[in-house]
Amino acid sequence: MLRKFDSKGDVNSLPSSKDKKSSSAPAFDVRSELFRMTGVDLTKIAGISEITALKVISETGTDMSRWKSAKHFSSWLGLSPGTNVSAGKILSKKTKRTANRAASALRMSAFALSNSKSAIGAYHRRMRSRHGSPKAITATAHKLARLIYSMLKNGTEYVDQGQDYYEKEYQGRILKNLKRRAAEMGLRLIPAQNSENASLDGATC
Repeated sequence: MLRKFDSKGDVNSLPSSKDKKSSSAPAFDVRSELFRMTGVDLTKIAGISEITALKVISETGTDMSRWKSAKHFSSWLGLSPGTNVSAGKILSKKTKRTANRAASALRMSAFALSNSKSAIGAYHRRMRSRHGSPKAITATAHKLARLIYSMLKNGTEYVDQGQDYYEKEYQGRILKNLKRRAAEMGLRLIPAQNSENASLDGATC
């Protein structure tokens, strides 16, 4: 069935995988077939195994033009927050119930990222500490869906920067928001070390 799809990638250019093949995997090379069909290696995304990628593609196909954006794609999967609004007031943000098998596969992948040292793994742990495990799984599955959409839509490769990169980026966003809020109040943030030196200088004067 997979061979009926048009080829978009040269299998000979696909680097060999170091991942151990699952005993329950099909007899043929799933990763190579998916790369030939899509032109991208979805297994480069942390948590996305060749079987998960196969499940997603079997539900969505390879043509992402059916969805206007990654937001629409995630909503179709049932992984986006709900929009239950009445009189301008948000009543609920729960995701809609769905029997979509692609969404189920992505949730399972998200759950498996709890101890991953990847950037997505760090994101999952951050969400879990803030919102609890169920919401963290949904949020991470949503992020995986957007990455898959982007790769299939634009033919781009995914490069994981690791958990340290994510934490650095996260801290940078927090600091930027703190500076903005301080400026709105007419204040200015000073690093702790400089602040201590300033206090000592004031005492000396």
